Amino acid sequence: MDNELIPNTIIYGERNYEAALDLVIAEAHDELLIFDQDFVRGEYNSVQRYNLLHYFLSKNPLSKLTVILQNTEFFRSCPRIFKLLETYSHKMTVYETNDHAKIAKDCFVLADKHHYLRRFHIDQARFKFALDDIETTTSLIARFDELLDETTEAVAIGKLGL
Repeated sequence: MDNELIPNTIIYGERNYEAALDLVIAEAHDELLIFDQDFVRGEYNSVQRYNLLHYFLSKNPLSKLTVILQNTEFFRSCPRIFKLLETYSHKMTVYETNDHAKIAKDCFVLADKHHYLRRFHIDQARFKFALDDIETTTSLIARFDELLDETTEAVAIGKLGL
């Protein structure tokens, strides 16, 4: 990694972002909320990300993963993440925002209403993460709910594909 991952500090670098993403996802037991532009950054199609998300979804029968994307085109071409949606469609939902919400340029991951990772702008590998920061996580949950209100219907799995 380019520098040490220290919670509650501004950190730079794609590899550091991916490592912090691993840490936050690994902390989740009950609920993961993910808002991202398109899943292009963050190595969402990697084996590592797949394994972490699969473990999260499989270890707790009540776990829930909700994803909001501004564009689902890349997601549709991610066989590993697509497979998770096929397998865990009862506990994983993927939404695409409407045009009004496409102006948001940050992205974030929230785990169990306690932990978060927030990338300030999608085009810059500058981010902050924290474990056990309920205050910041609460404000990001409110933002997630606002974005959820700006989504179209959920991405569906069918015999014809997405």
